[in-house]
Amino acid sequence: MAIMKSEQILAESSKSFEDAIKVAVERFSQTVRGLASANVNNMSTTVKDGKIVKYRVNLQMTFEVEDIKKPKKKSSKK
Repeated sequence: MAIMKSEQILAESSKSFEDAIKVAVERFSQTVRGLASANVNNMSTTVKDGKIVKYRVNLQMTFEVEDIKKPKKKSSKK
């Protein structure tokens, strides 16, 4: 049975919401193994002089918790 964990992150892009999601998934995957899903919780922008300058996404990233590998017992031959 798999155990899953989730973390909330914020990512941004100057191109688009889609690019911000892509950036988040690629970057998060560099530090966490077993990424299973990314759920967009919120989308927002930052605006300067009446123009969108940043697209921001708040995501819930879900990944599998790895099993602890138990070390093998050494045989005690005498």
